[in-house]
Amino acid sequence: MFDVKKVSIELGGKTLTLETGRIARQADAAVLATYGETVVLCAVTAAKSVKEGQDFFPLTVHYQEKYSAAGRIPGGFFKRERGATEKETLVSRLIDRPVRPLFPEGFYNEINVIAQVLSFDGESEPDIVAMIAASAALTLSGVPFLGPIGAARVGYKDGEYQLNPSLDEVKTGELDLVVAATGNAVMMVESEAKELSEDVMLGAVLFAHEASKKVVNAIIDLAEKAAKDPWDVAKGDNLDDLKKKLKKLIGKDIAAAYKLTDKSARSSAINAARDKAKAFFAEEGLDAQSVMAGIKLTKKLEAEIVRTAILKEGKRIDGRTTTQIRPIEAMVGFLPRTHGSALFTRGETQAICTTTLGTKDAEQMIDGLTGLHYESFMLHYNFPPYSVGEVGRFGAPGRREVGHGKLAWRALHPVLPSKEEFPYTIRVLSDITESNGSSSMATVCGGSLSMMDAGVPLKRPVSGIAMGLILEGKEFAVISDILGDEDHLGDMDFKVAGTEAGITTMQMDIKVAGITQEIFEVALRQAKEGRAHILGEMSKALSSTRTELSAHAPRIETIQIDKSKIRDVIGTGGKVIREIVAETGAKVDIDDEGIIKISSSDINQIEAAKKWILGIVEEAEVGKIYTGKVVNIVDFGAFVNFMGGKDGLVHVSEMKNERVEKPTDVVSEGQEVKVKVLEIDPRGKVRLSMRVVDQETGEELEDTRPPREPRGDRGGDREGGRGDRNRRDRGGDRGGRGGDRGPRRDRGPRGEGKGDDDGSSAGLPDFLTQD
Repeated sequence: MFDVKKVSIELGGKTLTLETGRIARQADAAVLATYGETVVLCAVTAAKSVKEGQDFFPLTVHYQEKYSAAGRIPGGFFKRERGATEKETLVSRLIDRPVRPLFPEGFYNEINVIAQVLSFDGESEPDIVAMIAASAALTLSGVPFLGPIGAARVGYKDGEYQLNPSLDEVKTGELDLVVAATGNAVMMVESEAKELSEDVMLGAVLFAHEASKKVVNAIIDLAEKAAKDPWDVAKGDNLDDLKKKLKKLIGKDIAAAYKLTDKSARSSAINAARDKAKAFFAEEGLDAQSVMAGIKLTKKLEAEIVRTAILKEGKRIDGRTTTQIRPIEAMVGFLPRTHGSALFTRGETQAICTTTLGTKDAEQMIDGLTGLHYESFMLHYNFPPYSVGEVGRFGAPGRREVGHGKLAWRALHPVLPSKEEFPYTIRVLSDITESNGSSSMATVCGGSLSMMDAGVPLKRPVSGIAMGLILEGKEFAVISDILGDEDHLGDMDFKVAGTEAGITTMQMDIKVAGITQEIFEVALRQAKEGRAHILGEMSKALSSTRTELSAHAPRIETIQIDKSKIRDVIGTGGKVIREIVAETGAKVDIDDEGIIKISSSDINQIEAAKKWILGIVEEAEVGKIYTGKVVNIVDFGAFVNFMGGKDGLVHVSEMKNERVEKPTDVVSEGQEVKVKVLEIDPRGKVRLSMRVVDQETGEELEDTRPPREPRGDRGGDREGGRGDRNRRDRGGDRGGRGGDRGPRRDRGPRGEGKGDDDGSSAGLPDFLTQD
């Protein structure tokens, strides 16, 4: 019934299997990719015709993770997969970016690529499998796809590269790099690194490319068995005559426009040239399709003029050399109420970056295939339409904003302090206020400065730069700090960020069929020089992290307690910890390891909560003096809370050096007193004294009372005359009535019905009695 075709190869210690013909047979192509026990289904469908007047390529890629793939049920109210998560959006872009340039110019049929994770083994990220499945499905579908591409992830640890490392290996390693490539050249790079050198990064890319070639060959083998007939793609009309007329008509106008350094003036001049071309089309009486072709020719003419000037003359749109960086101005601390702020301007690109510090309860909760986890570092990037002088949609972030924000996140994440060093939740917000090339790298620079302004102890400052490429045959020019127009008209968008010690992230997108190792080496070397220059300019605003946090930021103090004391701090049903928070005003977080974080913007609240907690967990010491509060008064004395959760008894005889008739003559509930620990019995009961402590100064006084009679001498006459000594629950009521109970013993001259010789209840433990 099924005409199943499949191929298998060994890749990174696991078997990769690509299968088609069994599932989703009504799609133009569907591939089931299995790697280990991770399974991804990718289906491709393509429209057979183009909508009238359409002049762009509508490729849409969707990546979705099914929770059932990991044996989980989604959290939340609806209990089903909803809109795309941030990770799904990022992987969708990861698939889209390398395949989009591999469709021929002029192909405008709509294509839909849907990749779904059906099984996840918990070892390796399924994004690589999804990229391979998408490439295979496009290759089998018959659409004019100039692939296939392969993909690989590379880790780096102990000087060795790792192919498709596990999740744990990525966490403990120094590199997480993803590469997509054809058999001949690299198409895309995405990475996060722990300050690695250019040589190590280049080696990782080449290592991934070798693995990608094996995947490409496997897809070709599958295509030879199961590929559909290729589509007939209509060839465009010969428009050489129209191109010559356009060049004669507006060539000089475009050349002059691209010599204007101001973006607004340049845009106005280019629009005027385009309007002249449209008027020419109308005079010529061209049909709609020819007009559309003419508009594209106009854009090609613009690209040709700009690219030729850069490649042949070394002159760029704004007059810079290929290695020159635009003027940079950076300032910090210009927003008064934020915890940290920076305004970073490079040419006509500008970002306002702010840093906000929060406590553990501000962490972001993320639910995914690997389970629930919490993220303590967030970076959010916003790109409003006014930043490019346009009217447009303003609202929730789109795919581009999510991608740019994640790129900046990867650049800054490797230099953050550990949670033990800096136990804060960090949010960096980047609002782009002007954009003319590489706003994501402006976010890296501004984000680094704003965190330093907030007092986040970064390992080193981070800068970023965007590189471009003009490639014609074997001739090429790599250009530093590209403008928006150079991005649109060039062949590469290559972003590199890092510190003076090494690279923290690298992202590359290619608009042609890949670049060579030589171009890559030149781009990396040139980017290193540019990053160093930008770091120097940033240091003029702030060269190191501030030593003090903002007055508006919360303070966090961390203490470690014994695990056995956790229940004492929390209390029954959380009673104690809620009381600490309510009374002191500080936030208190405690984990299973006994690490307690106390936070507040008021240092006095932190100290109060810390003192309370330490009082609960510390053990009382005999002979030590404490300050406490009277919490309960009974006939025979007063109970004093002196170490947070610890109470002890000050017997009436230990309140003063003279006789005290009633405890209320000396103390009242809520009164603060100073006490000395006299004794702690094996059951933890504490006997306290006020009389040996100066209540004003807290200094210990000399005990002028004669020493107590040894207890052993009185043991005999206490045996039979005082009833059951286990009836302690009733002892407090009987302090003066000991002579009225049970068989009376011979009291001698003191047996006059006033109780035992110490006036205490028979039910009290020995250490609560007085001489």
